[in-house]
Amino acid sequence: MPTPFHTSRMVEFSDTDMAGIMHFSAFFRYMEAAEHELLRSMGFSVYSEIDGDVVSFPRVAAKCEFHSPARCEDVLEIDVTVRRVGAMSVTYGFEFSQKGRDVATGEMTSVCCRVPHGEPPVSIPIPNAVAAKLRERASD
Repeated sequence: MPTPFHTSRMVEFSDTDMAGIMHFSAFFRYMEAAEHELLRSMGFSVYSEIDGDVVSFPRVAAKCEFHSPARCEDVLEIDVTVRRVGAMSVTYGFEFSQKGRDVATGEMTSVCCRVPHGEPPVSIPIPNAVAAKLRERASD
């Protein structure tokens, strides 16, 4: 099984609620940012020009389960795994921890789309170069 991609992020004051606990919605932004970091580490992005087309990866599903609170200025460790690479979509898993404490687990599925200027996105097969790099990291 490939080693998960690892990143970290400090919980900012703006990510917390009135109780001082990280707001549930911030986890989704952190997952998106970690996905972007993973793709950039492979030489790609969530929004790139590939073979003359603007290609993006909009999210079609996302979920997160919360196990213990994260608070302002906690540094969260985020491990990203590629759980599944399909013809047109990729599913990621996310593990959030803080000093060895399990904070949350999440999952997100993104679909590959061509994004014509001024038109709605159109789903397309993941370009071969991107799919090959994702499969190198896949756990399926």
